[in-house]
Amino acid sequence: MASSQDHKRIFDGDKGPNTGGMGAYSPTPIIDDILAKKIQDKIIDKTIQSMKSEGIIFKGFLYAGVMIRDNEPYVLEYNARMGDPECQPITMRMDFDLYDYFVASVNGTLSLMPQPLWKTQSSVCIVLASDGYPESFPKDEEITGFDLVPKNTMVFHAGTKKKDGKILTNGGRVLGVTALGDTLSSAISNAYAAAEKISWPHKYCRKDIGKKGLSYI
Repeated sequence: MASSQDHKRIFDGDKGPNTGGMGAYSPTPIIDDILAKKIQDKIIDKTIQSMKSEGIIFKGFLYAGVMIRDNEPYVLEYNARMGDPECQPITMRMDFDLYDYFVASVNGTLSLMPQPLWKTQSSVCIVLASDGYPESFPKDEEITGFDLVPKNTMVFHAGTKKKDGKILTNGGRVLGVTALGDTLSSAISNAYAAAEKISWPHKYCRKDIGKKGLSYI
């Protein structure tokens, strides 16, 4: 799958407490071909080989959270699911039907599938949260502006609920506004422009999602 970088801290500049993730972008420029091969050789392939040697049959996503230090990859965690919000910009860049790969994984024919094709565009996800998250925060606030979001932008729901025909906040991380762009810079601009269309009384988001990616270019 494609690379994606999360932004864990609640405040701009990676300040404040950790969260479930305040935004992400894909692909990340820090992962060049050389580093990608290191990750594949040192982490992914060895993990798969070890699982095989122990007779472990695994069908599904095996998501590696990797830290890069001095151009060397280190595993922070494994999850048997995609990351959130890393998943959102990755899926926006898919130029293939993910369902076909799900079926192949279940049937044990994944090795026969062609390599997935990816859009050359960048994608950015801005997490809109309830002010106060990750500590105490208000709920049941009406969210407006969905009809103003451009059609080429995807709004992923997280902490929401529907009541009396209205969409209300129902969690800390509420929405993931995700957009494409021909460059990382344009994807950032498109995502923030769409995020500004959506509002509720105690809406909060970081203002620097994706900027660390620009520093790698």
